[in-house]
Amino acid sequence: MNKLPILTLRNLMIDGKRCIGLQHYPLRVIDILINDLEGVQYSEEYKMRYIPNTEANIKILIHRFRGIAWINYKYFYKNKPIHTHGCEENYSPLKEKHEAQDPLLKYCPAEYIQLLETRRYSINTARSYCTLFADFARHYQDRPLNDINEQDIKAYVYKIVKSGKSPSYQNQVINAIKFYYEQVLDMPQRFYEIDRPNKERKLPLVMSEEEVTRLLEAVTNLKHKAILVTMYSCGLRISELLALQLTDIQSDRKLVLVREAKGKKDRTTVLATTTLELLRKYYQEYRPRVYLFEGGPGVPYSSKSVSNILKRALYKAGINIQATPHTLRHSFATHLLENGTDLRYIQVLLGHNSPKTTEIYAHVSTKYLKDVKSPIEKLSIRF
Repeated sequence: MNKLPILTLRNLMIDGKRCIGLQHYPLRVIDILINDLEGVQYSEEYKMRYIPNTEANIKILIHRFRGIAWINYKYFYKNKPIHTHGCEENYSPLKEKHEAQDPLLKYCPAEYIQLLETRRYSINTARSYCTLFADFARHYQDRPLNDINEQDIKAYVYKIVKSGKSPSYQNQVINAIKFYYEQVLDMPQRFYEIDRPNKERKLPLVMSEEEVTRLLEAVTNLKHKAILVTMYSCGLRISELLALQLTDIQSDRKLVLVREAKGKKDRTTVLATTTLELLRKYYQEYRPRVYLFEGGPGVPYSSKSVSNILKRALYKAGINIQATPHTLRHSFATHLLENGTDLRYIQVLLGHNSPKTTEIYAHVSTKYLKDVKSPIEKLSIRF
């Protein structure tokens, strides 16, 4: 068993310069050897000493601490980034697969994509991160990514802000950049500080119960009706709907099992008797094999097709609102609240981590406004 003390190397960016952070438990012999290093300084921000990140300094560290301390490179060489495009030794089938789908991703390091897939980010989140970071890397394509400093990142984010992108988009850009420097390179979280835009507090678009009734009655195709009814009556996200398998419909318990939903968590939601009866008719006619709704044998239905079904149904029902499939989920939650369901139960059914997320439906519900009268009604004014 190794009895030597451990000296951990960390990637740091200080005053726009790459540095080697030296992290260790207090030990006199280690302190003396570190203090003897040329150019060593202490960072109050990171609470550790550091030296310039150069090949010469790495060799000095190896030589100086040989036999005295075990050097932990786990974080310093966690992923060796910044490959030169086109080098055969850096060929990545994974990266090539993604580039075939989006040429912009040639600017995205292979290890960035690899880590997203290893951590099992959802397809939509991973695709968004890769595209946004690739755009950032292309902006600085003439410079190695690990030479980019805090001011460069702030300048890029400022460019995004000036382009008129929404606060939500700006936050996605920041998260995509942070993922590279903090997760892929394992730099400390305070590698850079960026002022985040204020989060938008838009109320969700909700359909009335009467509008939902008109919408569902306007659909005559059995499969299309089953899709919209299931999404509304179970309060599902579109990705959850499309991932449903036949075995997830627990008819005996009147429940639907939602596997690996947002946050990679399983949950159950309600299965109404009317929905179950409709699904049985649908199954008898369409005989899906694996997924509840399939675009082909054993292939899940596409999100674009669901959106098109909803658009046609809205037009046919004469409902003139910019509704999306997620509007049905918002309507499910709001109607539950208006019918007296406790917010805590709604939170569980929707799979929300925080009750604050669910509380937004209290702002769109009309239940508490029906008995509220404007003070103008007490004024004797003739119009």
